[in-house]
Amino acid sequence: MNETIRTIKQHRSYRAYQNKPVSHNELDAIIESAQWAPSWIHGQQVTIISVKEEDKKAKLTELVGNQAHVAQAPVFLVFCADFYRASLAGETQGKQLQALEDIDALLVGATDVGLAMANAITAAESFGLGTVPIGGIRRNPLEVIELLNLPKYVIPIAGLCLGYPEHDPGQKPRMPKELIHHQESYQQNVGALLTEYDQTMTTYTKEKTGQAASWSERISSFYEKPYYNSIADMVKRQGFTCKNLK
Repeated sequence: MNETIRTIKQHRSYRAYQNKPVSHNELDAIIESAQWAPSWIHGQQVTIISVKEEDKKAKLTELVGNQAHVAQAPVFLVFCADFYRASLAGETQGKQLQALEDIDALLVGATDVGLAMANAITAAESFGLGTVPIGGIRRNPLEVIELLNLPKYVIPIAGLCLGYPEHDPGQKPRMPKELIHHQESYQQNVGALLTEYDQTMTTYTKEKTGQAASWSERISSFYEKPYYNSIADMVKRQGFTCKNLK
C-alpha cells in the first residue's frame, strides 16, 4: 500500500479543531490540488470560496443548520458548480449555451465539485489537517448565494471545514466491498450483506453514542421526506431552467 492510498483509507470526519491557523502555503496547495481534478470537457466548472472572517463563518454556521464546527474551523471552503465562466465564453463567441437549460448541466457541475473536493480532502489530510464536508450549505441556498455574492449560473454544492483536529473521532465502519463493487452488472441480491452491515452499524452507534441505530434506520429517516425544500427555486433563480425535465 503506497502513501496516497494509506492517506485516503485513514479518512474520518473531524468536527472539532485546534485554535491553530492553516498556513497560506497549505491552503494554496489544497486549492491547487482541487484545481487539478478532472472535469467534463475540461470546462473546470468549479469555484471554491475560502472563508476565514469570523463574522461570515458565524453567519454560514447559522445558514447550514447551526453546525458549530463551521465557525470553529480556521477555514471554511464553499465548493460551487460554476457555469458563469462558460456563460461569459458564450457571450464572447456569440453563442447561446442551450446546454445550460438541460438538467445534465447540474449533474456535470455536481460531479466536477465532487472530484475537486475529493482532491482537496486528500491534499488536506496529507498535511495532517482534518476535514468534514457540509451538505448543509444547501439548507438555505438563496441566503448563501447572497452572502457570497454568487453570480448567475453558480450554485453552492457543498462546504468543507478545514483545520487541525482537536482529537481523533475514529472511523465509521464502511459497507462490505461487495455492496459497493459490482462486476459487469448491478447485483441486486444484496439483502444479506445489508443486514450484516446494519448489525455492524448498530454495534458501532451503541458503543459511540449509547443509542443503537442501524444504517437502514438512519438512511430511511433522512430520505423519508425531501430534505431541503428550496433547491428547485435556487437552481431556477441561478439560471438552470431544466426545460427538458417533465
